[in-house]
Amino acid sequence: MHEELNPGVIVHNKARLVVRSFRQIEGIDYTEVYASVARLKAIRIFLTYASYMNFTVYQMDVKTAFLYGEVKKGIYVDQPPGFVNSKFPNHVYKLDKALYGLHQAPCAWYTTLTDHLLQHGYTRGTIDQRLFIKRQNSYQIVVQVYVDDIIFGSTSEALCKEFEQVMKKRFEMSSLG
Repeated sequence: MHEELNPGVIVHNKARLVVRSFRQIEGIDYTEVYASVARLKAIRIFLTYASYMNFTVYQMDVKTAFLYGEVKKGIYVDQPPGFVNSKFPNHVYKLDKALYGLHQAPCAWYTTLTDHLLQHGYTRGTIDQRLFIKRQNSYQIVVQVYVDDIIFGSTSEALCKEFEQVMKKRFEMSSLG
């Protein structure tokens, strides 16, 4: 079915370049290809603790999370089909940001998120590396990360609002309440 475009109407097309990994060489680009993911037990413990402390628990989702991941090592990709530069058809792109489909993307995203939280006064859990805590006076906020979903709760409503602002300042987020 064909739709006519009206003058003055902006149409947003969502395009995404996805990396297709056909080969990796062990010892060069094969390590750290995982996302640090909270286990179901850890989420249950978080919810039990939140209930015990009488937290209100909130959930946020990071939109296009993997695209925020900063690549530290040299990763090169071929030019995508249909977008090959005719002057340099044999050149490749060096990535400085992660792309979907890149095996290192989940780890790059988690590293970027961790650095952001640590810069804002959060400490990483000693047993669960996906748990972050911030204490302010007699209040605390607890944050549990599951890839691009984040649940958090606090003994202070102000700390929850501050956390949302800290996250929305750096990442495009949707608050799920």
